[in-house]
Amino acid sequence: MAPTEQLEIETKYDVDASAALPALHDLPGVASVAQPVELDLEAVYYDTAGLDLAAHKVTLRRRTGGEDDGWHVKFPGSSGGRLEVRHPLGRSVRNVPIAVVRTVRVHVRDQQLAPVVTLQTRRIVHRLLDADGGVLAELADDHVTATVAGGEPESWREWEVELVDGDNLLLEDAGELLKGAGARPASGPSKLARALGDRVPAYDSFVLPKKPRTSDVFRAYAGAQVQAIRERDPEVRRDVPDSIHKFRVATRRLRSALATYRPVIDREAGDVLRAELKWLAGELGAARDAEVQREHFAAEVAEQPVELVMGRVAGRIDDHLRRVYRDGRAGALAALESPRYFRLLDALDELIAKPPVTGDDRKASKQIGELLEHDYRRMRKAVRRSQQAETVAEQDHELHEVRKSSKRLRYAAESAVPVLADEAADLAARAEQVQEILGEHQDSVVSRELLHHLALEVYAEGGNPFTYGRLHATEEARGNASREAFYKLWPTLKFHL
Repeated sequence: MAPTEQLEIETKYDVDASAALPALHDLPGVASVAQPVELDLEAVYYDTAGLDLAAHKVTLRRRTGGEDDGWHVKFPGSSGGRLEVRHPLGRSVRNVPIAVVRTVRVHVRDQQLAPVVTLQTRRIVHRLLDADGGVLAELADDHVTATVAGGEPESWREWEVELVDGDNLLLEDAGELLKGAGARPASGPSKLARALGDRVPAYDSFVLPKKPRTSDVFRAYAGAQVQAIRERDPEVRRDVPDSIHKFRVATRRLRSALATYRPVIDREAGDVLRAELKWLAGELGAARDAEVQREHFAAEVAEQPVELVMGRVAGRIDDHLRRVYRDGRAGALAALESPRYFRLLDALDELIAKPPVTGDDRKASKQIGELLEHDYRRMRKAVRRSQQAETVAEQDHELHEVRKSSKRLRYAAESAVPVLADEAADLAARAEQVQEILGEHQDSVVSRELLHHLALEVYAEGGNPFTYGRLHATEEARGNASREAFYKLWPTLKFHL
């Protein structure tokens, strides 16, 4: 059975053992309350010896005794909710199944997972129903006994309200009703957090000082990218749409920052990380490129007149790109399971905790403009090389270098926004213009290479490659238009801060 996902939106309250549950049918929108259901639940929580999952607000448990038996992994979600991924219970009792381990690899890496807390819960579930009998929310009256590995049992009672088909207003109304009956906001975000208490290590996010040095700006920006990698890794493994793209962007932003901030971050240490980030982005690249091309060609072939589509063109292109995506995704997942990736994650943690700052670190307001100007000059040199290219192929190559330089300038400017505000934001927007225009150009170059390859295959098999040639011409026109648009835009992009 495949894993399932759901967004869990709930509130928890501490309550005395003698407290009486209020009349839940008095809540607005609640027509009736179903007969209560009593359950005896056991949840065994797993973590590393250093409680790395708990430190990052991720939980992994083996739940039995209820309607949702299985292995559950919960990640911090948006709008106060938590994403819960459920895997089948299976036969494993002591060891976490490898499919479950992979969902939390970015935090545990190659460390062992072991039981850290066992929760025994006597739960009475009250389902709040609407007029049609639909479930709006569930209120769980829980009597909990938690045993930390090597510790003494601790018991408490709590009320937990979880939305099903109801809205946040119901959650708020329920909270007011329960507090009127003596409930108090829970002392911790979860039963596990309460059981572990102060055993969980604190990973406080870095807060940019009011008057930052340049290394502070780097640390804040790089820290955001490392956090993005932590968030995207599980999504890539679950094949969430656009997750590979977002993962690659985070690696590129971080790699770019290590280059831009070389005057204040040790170059040797930074270049080692840049090489590893380049490797990782490359491992993710094949799947992402195929994903983009599939979407593009599906639309482009559909726009062709029916009488000019010779043979199974759309299907052949899509079949080829599906294979490339499948193989690329397999390669990406293998990279994410490799010791090389784990050690890169270790190094990134160290980078954010203790950036290798050099002696040239100054006030950001005085220094960061120099870094941006350096990246702008780098892009300008690439533009000049493209203008001096003797062949179209050479110019295509140099324009790709311009695009990469524009990305670096954009990311550098984005990192500087906390210091330079609108000036940096405007520079980032102008660099993004270049990036988007030349992105179209580079996509056309790559698409032409693919079409030429497929046309030769079709011809060798005795088929008619006419439509591939037509599509090739369309892509060539797209590339020419993008080239012209860039050279028209470039004179208007002056550096000023």
